[in-house]
Amino acid sequence: MLRNPFALVGTYCLYHRFADSQGDSSAGCEAVHIYLAPAPRPRTVMRMHAFAQIRLTFNQDRPLEDGDDASGLAVEEAKPQLKAPPMYKVVMFNDDYTPMDFVVEVLEGIFNHSREQATKIMLAVHTEGQAVCGVYTRDVAETKAMQVNQYARECQHPLLCEIEKDG
Repeated sequence: MLRNPFALVGTYCLYHRFADSQGDSSAGCEAVHIYLAPAPRPRTVMRMHAFAQIRLTFNQDRPLEDGDDASGLAVEEAKPQLKAPPMYKVVMFNDDYTPMDFVVEVLEGIFNHSREQATKIMLAVHTEGQAVCGVYTRDVAETKAMQVNQYARECQHPLLCEIEKDG
């Protein structure tokens, strides 16, 4: 005898109401068997991401509530625990050869500072030896520092930017 690979979930009554040719209404019940196909077994254990985690809790000791299907399990979405990414400062260093106008141009073009703000940062770099151009996530900070260094080399200036962890 062949083994049925499907698991019987339950037998339910499918309720019908129909009218015959004379217009008489009658009702009937037909047994319907519900089967569930077995789930394929995973070959590797996959990690669940925070947004996809579902917590199952038994609710057998709890009285039934509206909308409860009495299956013994309640499904509750887990709240993702998010925290802000670490921030990094883009620091520009002074040198004796890069013109001040070029530094202002870089601060306006790459860091989107206004002319006034770019001039203040340029003067801080010139007088203090270094200044923070902006604070960003790591990827953005690395990209902006690389853009400044690359543009300065293309224009044959020794201007240098680096990133430092904020805080």
